[in-house]
Amino acid sequence: MDKWDFYMDKAGLWRWRRTAPNGRIVGASTQGYANKSDCEENARRHSWEG
Repeated sequence: MDKWDFYMDKAGLWRWRRTAPNGRIVGASTQGYANKSDCEENARRHSWEG
């Protein structure tokens, strides 16, 4: 099962990344979000089931 991480970047914006069981990053947000909820919504559009 893939791992989903939500984190703040150096600019203070929320981002997500999806990591496969083998450690490879298989997806990531292409932009930062001021609100974590907006970031989570973007991740949902990319199959996050949170």
